[in-house]
Amino acid sequence: MSKILSEYYGTPLISRTACCCQGNKNSTGFFRFGSDIVCYGECSSGVAPDVAASVDFDARNATSVSGSEIQLPFDVSNVIDNLRRERYVRQLSSGRRGVTQQGLIREMYYVVREFLPLWFRRHLQRAYFKNWQSIPFPHWPVDFTVDSLHEAFLQLSIRAQGCDKVPFIWFWPDGASSCLILTHDVETAAGRDFCSSLMDIDLSHGFKSSFQVVPEKRYEVPEGFVSEIQSRGFEFNIHDLNHDGHLFEERTEFLRRARKINEYVKKYGAHGFRAGAMYRNQEWFDAFEFSYDMSVPNVAHLEPQRGGCCTVMPYFVGKILEIPLTAVQDYSLFHILNDYSIDLWKEQIALIKQKHGLMSFIVHPDYVFESRALKVYETLLEYLRDRLMQENVWMTLPGEVDRWWRARSQMKLVQHGNDWTIQGPEKERARLAYANLEGGRIVYEIARI
Repeated sequence: MSKILSEYYGTPLISRTACCCQGNKNSTGFFRFGSDIVCYGECSSGVAPDVAASVDFDARNATSVSGSEIQLPFDVSNVIDNLRRERYVRQLSSGRRGVTQQGLIREMYYVVREFLPLWFRRHLQRAYFKNWQSIPFPHWPVDFTVDSLHEAFLQLSIRAQGCDKVPFIWFWPDGASSCLILTHDVETAAGRDFCSSLMDIDLSHGFKSSFQVVPEKRYEVPEGFVSEIQSRGFEFNIHDLNHDGHLFEERTEFLRRARKINEYVKKYGAHGFRAGAMYRNQEWFDAFEFSYDMSVPNVAHLEPQRGGCCTVMPYFVGKILEIPLTAVQDYSLFHILNDYSIDLWKEQIALIKQKHGLMSFIVHPDYVFESRALKVYETLLEYLRDRLMQENVWMTLPGEVDRWWRARSQMKLVQHGNDWTIQGPEKERARLAYANLEGGRIVYEIARI
């Protein structure tokens, strides 16, 4: 627990934790920590086979604070890893059979996809997602389970120390309240050809963004196209290998493709990656050589691969920084939900801001050159510019998030008498903050300079 909290908050003031989960070594399942925080892993006080039944197993009842030590019936590091890395997915209420069926349906779909008219593909996609609202976990439209777990354990640590607040390194540079990134996945030649116009639109609203480009088979990637993106201050990233939906299907073939992806990363001087259709297997990420990944949704109810990392903060998967997708994709909004407004996006923005998290968007040039969709996107840009600039949101590029989060992970809080200073790379942009315990909940406060 100490290591997990220290990484998340950047504070040395974390109480010692005793984990006693030996009683259920062969039992992995869902349980709660409090009434509303869903956990997945081993727990000596009991687990359930599905999310619904987990309400009967509240690990908080078996949690205690003894002096400066916190005693837990589970390993919090393991639980947080299980959530972030989506290890809980196979034991959701649909069970292993449901996951297998999804894989077979996906494989059959990609075999015949290129022969199907667009209207029929969208009909099949709506049928596939018809029960998305009944998925019990993660929580729609944004899931904060991992972030809420960190706050709950920090509360215990504050209690164990007998204090009312703990200093930590604020999440974002220069005291920004939260963070925003815009990304564009380029899926077709038509989308590629619209990228220049899309850059004009982004710049006209005061934004720069990243473009994820498929390096093989889908379309040509001219040198001039690459140089325009990079010379105008946008980011050029790699988008899968050929976007055929098979990247993570089989380990040997995956490793072959990963080597080719790594070659393209070096060829284009790229630092980021996103898999086609957000397919992913975080356990295999060690084969990649890029710096950051953007393939994991916060909640994946409307993605072909269900699950979600349950956090609105970046996190490390080995040496790679995961920058999760935290807002619904434009394609899902327009063609699955049939919603041509920004109401859902506004709801997600408001929720993420409350947790001081990362707001990340995918808008495809392939789907917004149609006038109705483009108008929605421009409405979103206007809303982001007008509202978020007033609220000190850090509007930046994914590569800057990667650089900052890596620098923050190397920073340290050092005490000098009653004062604290931050040491480490980019310390001049870091801000001291305090987590205060007020009325049984954590409230954050950024210290004045």
